[in-house]
Amino acid sequence: MPIYEYVCTDCESKFELLRPFSKADEVAECPHCKHDSERVLSSFCCVSTDSSGMTTSIGGGSSCSSCSSSDCSTCAM
Repeated sequence: MPIYEYVCTDCESKFELLRPFSKADEVAECPHCKHDSERVLSSFCCVSTDSSGMTTSIGGGSSCSSCSSSDCSTCAM
């Protein structure tokens, strides 16, 4: 079963649920305030180091949500 990400429409809490494909788009109950939550698009990034030691990110731009760079070479990762 895949993991899906949701955001509460009331308290804006973010959480994940392990659900079957058939229930992926159904409304989910927020574990914090018990209100309805909607599924959001999951974003992820793959970070790797090449043979020269340069760090690169693949997919989703930067790997850190607080980072505005599109290159991870400036991070301490």
